[in-house]
Amino acid sequence: MKLAIIGTGYVGLVAGACFAETGNNVICVDKDEKRIGSLLNGEIPIFEPGLDVLVQRNVKNGRLTFTRDTVAAVKASDVIFLAVPTPQDENGSADLQHVLEAARQVAPAINGYKVIVDKSTVPVGTAAKVRQEIAALTTQPFDVVSNPEFLKEGDAVEDFLKPDRVVVGSDSERATGILKELYTPFVRTGNPIIAMRVESAELTKYAANSLLAAKISFMNEIALLCEKVGADVNEIRAGIGSDVRIGKHFLFPGLGFGGSCFPKDLQALLYTGQEYGVELKVINSTIEANRRQKQLIPEKIKAKFGSDLSNFRIAVWGIAFKANTDDTRESPALALIDSLLKAGAAISTYDPQAIEGARRQFGERIGYFEDAYDALEGADALVIATEWNEFRNPDFAKIKLLLKNPVIFDGRNLFNSKHLRSLGFEYHGVGNG
Repeated sequence: MKLAIIGTGYVGLVAGACFAETGNNVICVDKDEKRIGSLLNGEIPIFEPGLDVLVQRNVKNGRLTFTRDTVAAVKASDVIFLAVPTPQDENGSADLQHVLEAARQVAPAINGYKVIVDKSTVPVGTAAKVRQEIAALTTQPFDVVSNPEFLKEGDAVEDFLKPDRVVVGSDSERATGILKELYTPFVRTGNPIIAMRVESAELTKYAANSLLAAKISFMNEIALLCEKVGADVNEIRAGIGSDVRIGKHFLFPGLGFGGSCFPKDLQALLYTGQEYGVELKVINSTIEANRRQKQLIPEKIKAKFGSDLSNFRIAVWGIAFKANTDDTRESPALALIDSLLKAGAAISTYDPQAIEGARRQFGERIGYFEDAYDALEGADALVIATEWNEFRNPDFAKIKLLLKNPVIFDGRNLFNSKHLRSLGFEYHGVGNG
């Protein structure tokens, strides 16, 4: 098929590359001249494992191109995906200005039947708004479909190529058939393409992310209780994760969740509930629990060294909100560093991909290192804030030598507490009381 992708962020660029990989001709559009220039020069503006190989291969084969010309891209395409940002507005709702602007740009270029696909995470009623915007500017035939993405940053390429399910929200059999044909190569193992009404598809993405976020916050609360009663949350995780009704995923306690999706989507769902007079107590509690969890490690550090950290240096390994991404949006590591700075601490940081994200927020108020061990020299303690694989089996003898005090605050429970203590470390994990 001939496809246009409006927006070249995480979702748009991954979608474009993966659709091209299955033989489609894809035009990726973005109004950001610098970003398009980078892509035309073979530079990938985001870090996502495997994406660079996919982009380069399909550009070379002529199936993937980049442009700022929305009109030309739409005219040359059968299906147009809107994959633009939907940031959180001041009141917590999803800001749809970019989606509706994209719809208005697409409309005048429609030169025959088109399927317009909302790929961005959008609240209930957005497809109707997009349809209204386009219909006001064209008499050409079109359908609007909701096709939410379920990509995990760090695994986005794999998730797109081998999805658990594909959700298509549409009131048009013609549009549904086109989307099913487009996605068939990705579900050859039998995973479903689920067709539903548009409103259900729009709400499905929010429901999925909110349930996963609630699962994380639940385990974080169990971890807090474990520390008080002497239980080990890792043992509890094994005990409940083997229950097929619960499953093993998203049971890892830590510093709280972050990223571009969970915090924003929870707030947007909460706002939708308020719009329709439904009090979403579980969603609200999940938000509050996560806000508290982000202060867990700073409170542990203050309990160890005192509330005034003016004479202490803390080394932080990890800035990204999760491993295998350079994304620092709503990262618990940033909240942690901010709390420590307010308490007077000096901060040394290392992250293999996300240092620039920290620099944008903190400027020169903290130290940045290109080597993990260099960040430790003279520090009073080490904090593990992101679960990068390179942190899982470090040189503990070297860590002990470089730190002023052999103290580790493991916000991701990467290390075995008994082993660390046998090596002479004072170890503070999450929920292993």
